[in-house]
Amino acid sequence: MSSDLLVDLHDDLGGDDSPSAALDQLKLVQDKQWPPDDPVSISKSVTDIKSLSEGSHLERDDPFYEIAKHQIVEVAGDDNFGRKVIVFSACRMPPHSQLDHHKLLMYLKQTLDKYVESDYTLIYFHHGMTSENKLSLSWLRDAYREFERKYKKNIKAFYIVHPTMFIRTVLIFFKPLISFKFGRKIHYVNYLSELEEIVKCDQLVIPSRVRAYDDKIRLNLKPSVVPGPISPPRSPPLPFQQFGVPLSVLRDRGADSEGIPLVMRDTISFLQEQGLQTEGIFRRSANVNLVKSIQHKYNSGEEVNFFQIEDVHLAAVILKTFLRELPEPLLTYKLYNDVVNFQHVDSESQVITIRNMLMSLPEENYASLRFLIQFLGQVSAESEVNKMTNTNLAVVFGPNLLWGQDAAMTLSSIGPINNFTRTLLDLHEEVFAQ
Repeated sequence: MSSDLLVDLHDDLGGDDSPSAALDQLKLVQDKQWPPDDPVSISKSVTDIKSLSEGSHLERDDPFYEIAKHQIVEVAGDDNFGRKVIVFSACRMPPHSQLDHHKLLMYLKQTLDKYVESDYTLIYFHHGMTSENKLSLSWLRDAYREFERKYKKNIKAFYIVHPTMFIRTVLIFFKPLISFKFGRKIHYVNYLSELEEIVKCDQLVIPSRVRAYDDKIRLNLKPSVVPGPISPPRSPPLPFQQFGVPLSVLRDRGADSEGIPLVMRDTISFLQEQGLQTEGIFRRSANVNLVKSIQHKYNSGEEVNFFQIEDVHLAAVILKTFLRELPEPLLTYKLYNDVVNFQHVDSESQVITIRNMLMSLPEENYASLRFLIQFLGQVSAESEVNKMTNTNLAVVFGPNLLWGQDAAMTLSSIGPINNFTRTLLDLHEEVFAQ
């Protein structure tokens, strides 16, 4: 999708007319034909669209319902480095006659508005973009004007999955016009298995058509160069491992008398003293190598002292990473349906309903959840300084507290999960009252 490659054209092109002039140069390549789709892929695309038509997270009377129902744009929780993941699937775009492209642009902005204040990752599934549904030059011009600096400054990585020669050519063509800083954020991903380095694919919204195409190109490779499976088998846990281990096991690995895991105690105690007034706490990512180093130390039984490291954002990312890597979410799979349906509970019954829900949690889960939520209440109390209200905290922590056992994270599920998390934060003093 060439629009995503253009929205960060550098201002040093000169003058207000330069972006439009640059976009006009697309005429040199826009008539190039996209690779034809095979019949199998097309049939799978139709199946995808039919199954998604009733899956919108918006009500039918919402002005963006007709756009959202295609699920072209999705939010898939966090990547492996604590950044929100926005997914754009070209194969879910219907033909021009069936899609209002101006509304698509407005819907894309509306979706991003909820997340662009945090560091985020964009994953673009290119397979399925054809002459029937590709975006017009006028749309690209509008996109360039609409996507201001706030949409670009916090994007930390842009992954183009299954790139074609056409999109590679477009990138080369615009290389002189794209800022060096943004150019370093663009990465090609040839196979879905490579995404495991970035995000858990079982929680990622990957259209069946894209999976089928990936299987097809993998089968055409020589055995010596076939990439590994999308989800590689987990290695046996280390004797002191803290990440990716059930809370029940961690009770015997440094948890306190209430069952609070070591990583949660270390990060939260540091953040309570050093991070409560840090603007954007939990919205920034951290150095990838540092994150891996801290995880390795914990898993090897080494001591980690955040007071010596003095990096608030690193501690915040480690806390989110710990929660996200639990084999079962802190709120457990058992509560998934109750949480997703919580939006239908009337306000007068919310406290007792949440209490009853949480009573089903294992002791260590309940203790850890209470410990975390009470800390987040302290963060929210300083929201005038740190800008993290309960709503903002719910957007950050919702997908890290709960996800489906067999389903990818989508806007349809993330919305209710975030809503429950915000309500829990709003009512936490009553919910956890002794």
